[in-house]
Order: sequence, then C-alpha cells, then structure tokens
Amino acid sequence: MISSYDWRYVLHADLDAFYASVEQLDNPQYLGLPLVVGGAPEERGVVAAASYEARKYGIRSAMPMSTAVRHCSQLVRVAPRFDRYREISRHVMDILLEITPLVEPVSLDEAYVDVTIVLTWERANQLATDLKTKIKADTGLVVSIGGGRSKNVAKVASQLAKPDGLLLIKPGDERRFLGPLAVDILWGVGPKTAEVLRGNGITTLGELSACSDLWLLQTFGKRGRGLKERALGKDNAMVTPHRQLKSVSAEITMSRDVEHEVDLVESLQHLSQGVASRLRVQGLTGKTVFIKLRLSDFTTMTRQITLSTPTSTADVISHLACGMLRRELQAGRTFRLVGVGVTGFQNFMQLPLFPSM
Repeated sequence: MISSYDWRYVLHADLDAFYASVEQLDNPQYLGLPLVVGGAPEERGVVAAASYEARKYGIRSAMPMSTAVRHCSQLVRVAPRFDRYREISRHVMDILLEITPLVEPVSLDEAYVDVTIVLTWERANQLATDLKTKIKADTGLVVSIGGGRSKNVAKVASQLAKPDGLLLIKPGDERRFLGPLAVDILWGVGPKTAEVLRGNGITTLGELSACSDLWLLQTFGKRGRGLKERALGKDNAMVTPHRQLKSVSAEITMSRDVEHEVDLVESLQHLSQGVASRLRVQGLTGKTVFIKLRLSDFTTMTRQITLSTPTSTADVISHLACGMLRRELQAGRTFRLVGVGVTGFQNFMQLPLFPSM
C-alpha cells in the first residue's frame, strides 16, 4: 500500500504523428493517405514525421526521404510548417498548464506533467482521460498518455499506448508491467547496449532487473546500476518546467565499427539534417558546431568550431562537421560512434511544448 506521503504520479503526453496529423487536420484531402513531412528527396531530405498510413509501409522518422519514396510510390510529401506546429504546441501547453505549473516540455509533441497534486491514482486516471478529451476537442489532434510513479514508467506506458491510447500504471505494479517488455524499450538502452544484453541472454526488463550489480558494473560501467533501477521502475528524476536548452545534438552508434570516410560522412550529413530541423523548430541559432567521435577502443574525442555568425542551416553544420571529421581520419582508425551538435546560442529560450524530428 502506498501512503499519501509516498504518493507521486507523472503523466507523459505524446501527440500522435504530430507534424503529419497537423497537415491532415489542416488539409482534409490528405486524410487516409500515406503522408510524410520533410525535405525533398533530391535535396537529401529526411522524414520529420510519418502518418500512420505511411508507417504501414515501414516509413519512420529520420529515414532518408529517398528511401521513404522507394517504400511507397503513392507517398504524399509536404514541407514542414514549423510556425503552425509551434502554434498548436503552445495551445496544448496551455491546456496542460491549466492543471499544474509542473509541465516539462520535451519537444513540440511531448511533455511530462507532474500530477502528484491530485493525490490518488483514480483521480490521475480521470484527469488523463479528461486531458485526452479536451486536447481532441480544442485542437482536433489525438494524444496518447502514459502514467506512472516515475518519468521512465510514464514514458514507456505512453509508447505502448499509441496510437490514441491511455495506459496508467498503478503504484506498486511497476515491476509486473515492465518485466515482460523487451530491453530496448527502456531509455538508455540503444542498439549497442541491447546487442550486448541479448548476447548474454537478457531480452526482457525482468531479466535485466535480475542482473547482479557487479556484472552490470563490469559490463556497462557506472550507468549499469541506472539501467537496473529503471528496469525496476525506479527513477527519481523530477519533472522540471522551464528548462533552458544549452545545446542541440544527435549521435549514432554504428552496428559495426566503420573506417571508410564515405560512410562516416553520410552518417554525419543525416545527423546534421536532424539537428538543423530541431534548431528551426525551437527557433534557435548557435555559433559553435561540435562533433563527437568514439573509436573502436572506446577512446572518445570532441572537436568544435566557433563561427562569427550563428547558424541553424544543415549545409553549414554538415560542412563544418565533416571537415572536423576528416582531420581525425587516420590509417587503422575505426569508429563506433559519431555525433554532431550546435551550442553557443545567442539567447536561451524555453523549449516549446511537446518537438523533435
């Protein structure tokens, strides 16, 4: 039994297929069609969002637009309208702020909401149901909501609730809920970590939570204990409103170590597109472009260049990132991770509610 003194509850609200849903809302002729939002394939554009009709063809966010077109010849592509997406995000944020000031924006289409103030799970359930109804009525958009005693549990629940779902985990049911789920649903378990876990016969969160602390430390270092805690549903991270964004970055861990320049450059170009898209969404420009490189022996290095004029342009970010990368290429060097980011913003600003790619 959870006493009132131990009570804590967090909702994770995630607007379904946000950019694509806005386009279908504003342009009814797109309803029911496989639709993507993003840049043109001939300009190396990437998919920023895909409707659920497009997802049936295996099309996903961050996929090169040229690949998406090959997957579906009837695909409808529209250019992003970030001003419109921000407008609707602000509207949704206002709805959440009517409940509590404890709203933590994650991106244009998702946010955490601390509803501890309602005191009981039953009231949290009713509140979440009312939120879904009000957001649909006021904006025409569908939101999936997950809930739990931690941000981690709430996030996992909202993922499983999609599309148009509501899944709230009762206090005390965290281990039973998380136990059967695949390890890669957990925040912090990327492709490489999932590969290591599965290689050791660990495929579910229940199995991860049963791992010895010593093995986790030896295998994953200090972060191993955190993985186990989250697999158990334990997470003390607070819902923090009004976050200030200090950098925007993206990185990828390769499925295998890479040495060829053309493959590394291609990865950085795609990552730069995503970073530029997030900067535009958030209305930011930065003066410093940086890269992160991790070698096959886990040596990690960062390099950066500071400009005289701030930028949010994909071509500029990509050009500088690839230039820094090329200076680190040496015979025999292989890379397991590459990343790119922008910092040095002229004016910090609050993240808009619910964006990303």
